Amino acid sequence: MSNSLFRTKKISNILAEGGDDPHGSHGLKRVLTLKDLTFFGIAAILGAGSFSSLGGAVFHGGPGVVVLFIITAIACAFTAFCYSEFASRIPVAGSAYTYAYASFGELFAWIIGWALIMEYSIGNIYVAYSWSDYFTSFLQKLGVHLPEYLCTSYMEVKHALQDGSTNADVHEAWNTAPVVGGLHIIFDLPALVINILITALVFRGIKESRNFSNIMVILKMIVVGLVIVVGGYLVFHNGLTFNWQPANDAGVHSFMPNGFSGVMAAVSSVFFAYIGFDAVSVLAEESKNPQRDLPRGMILSLVICTVVYILLTLVLTGAVNYRNFEGVGDPLAFIFEKQNLNVSWMQFFVSIAAVVAMTSVLLVFQMGQPRIWMSMSRDGLLPPVFQKIHPKFKTPSFSTIVTGLVVGVPIFFTDKTFVLDFTSIATLFAFVLVCGGVLLIPRKEKEAGKFHIPYINGQLIFPLLIIASLLSLYLYNNNYFTELFSFHLTDAETRIALAGLDAAKPEVLQHNLDTALIAKQTLNLSTIIFWISCIGISVFAVVKKYSLIPLLGLATCLYLLTGMTAKNWAWFGSWLGVGLVIYLLYGYRKSKLAA
Repeated sequence: MSNSLFRTKKISNILAEGGDDPHGSHGLKRVLTLKDLTFFGIAAILGAGSFSSLGGAVFHGGPGVVVLFIITAIACAFTAFCYSEFASRIPVAGSAYTYAYASFGELFAWIIGWALIMEYSIGNIYVAYSWSDYFTSFLQKLGVHLPEYLCTSYMEVKHALQDGSTNADVHEAWNTAPVVGGLHIIFDLPALVINILITALVFRGIKESRNFSNIMVILKMIVVGLVIVVGGYLVFHNGLTFNWQPANDAGVHSFMPNGFSGVMAAVSSVFFAYIGFDAVSVLAEESKNPQRDLPRGMILSLVICTVVYILLTLVLTGAVNYRNFEGVGDPLAFIFEKQNLNVSWMQFFVSIAAVVAMTSVLLVFQMGQPRIWMSMSRDGLLPPVFQKIHPKFKTPSFSTIVTGLVVGVPIFFTDKTFVLDFTSIATLFAFVLVCGGVLLIPRKEKEAGKFHIPYINGQLIFPLLIIASLLSLYLYNNNYFTELFSFHLTDAETRIALAGLDAAKPEVLQHNLDTALIAKQTLNLSTIIFWISCIGISVFAVVKKYSLIPLLGLATCLYLLTGMTAKNWAWFGSWLGVGLVIYLLYGYRKSKLAA
């Protein structure tokens, strides 16, 4: 039985089943060009990350979070090469799920497919919440005010009250909400409505979705460019560049006021900003020339958005001291408020851009999930109804409706923090398996017009890089290994954990100390596992002569996973456990490879 859990599918069979028909007569419509795919990538990447989660990232890491954006971009670039290699060889819908089936086998394919639900569907819940925040803010500027209990999630209000929040909006939502059977009726109505509208658009067809997405991308790029130009000009004109060297609690001015550990604390927020470039690979069956255009679309969108993120981060941290971004959900609008740069007309434009940007993200993610379910259904791992193609619109109709429900229903009982962490760890896990999967498929002769990942023998280079990294840490950071194997808070870490807290509330002090201790222990344990994994991968690189680019992608994604909290890992493990049960009860027996 153990061997059958890792049964793989031949690439030739995947292509045959995936409707690899350039005319699209039996499957999905092939209408997407390189421009469309690049725009879809930008639509997915440049959204909730830049307009919402960027505020939390800046608060944790200060101006130094730029370094994390660069590290994450490098990791995503290596991963994009790996996705591109797979997309060129297997130009069908399914993304990382299909790639894992061809390399690691069925069990890992199921795990990836199950994990991608968190990237596309669960991730879209966060985007819907963020869209609602900006949309209601925009309505308020027009004089329209929705009741507070229809503009936020129940769990967000409940947790805020439990933490002793004095936020007037939170108390208004709780006190004015209708009560039925002792339950306060609080839910995010705009988030629910936009999910329904996007689901209907995706159901209607890929061509309509493409046109809508392209228009939104052009609009939001114009406004984001305006934010960078106007904000950047005012940073220099008003002499605010000193904000790039803010003082920490000890009074020391630094580009990384909270140290590199503070920068790494922003991993979930920063990585979420990049989630989406891989969604382009899901559109393989709807691309006119997937072997050529998919790789280019992914890499182009990634490069463009990385430059934008770095410039936005520098503008934000220059305009306002990084500490002021605590709890700010609309950072791009925040810097233009009266107490900051004081440009009211820019606040209006940013609100419009945010609504447009996050609508396009919702669209791309809502397109990705149904196509993954369609691929899993083709393999027998899900019921046949999931691969049903609408006879008129040529879209995976049933899967699209289910995706709408998977996004819409949890809006009633989740909150943004939970969804953000849940999504990031699942996506990184998928990236790790994609990079690893490229190492397992046999190298292929180059064909004209198709993308091929450049082969650089990593037999010696990768192990030398790992050895050089360890030696550098030992020589230039004397305390690195001592701190790595220490699972107790230092005096400095204790002071940081208790900074600014009321000493009259010992329960709050203890809670912060416990949280800081768990965070340090999780980070240290994850980092130890990371170095052990790198050493093990180095051994395989020597023996198997693995290609360097996938090796670097694997290592950088594993490193980003070290920034995930214990709670992230607990929820992710539980989610995978549920998925494994479903696979063993249904997918394992119904798989087309079971015969």
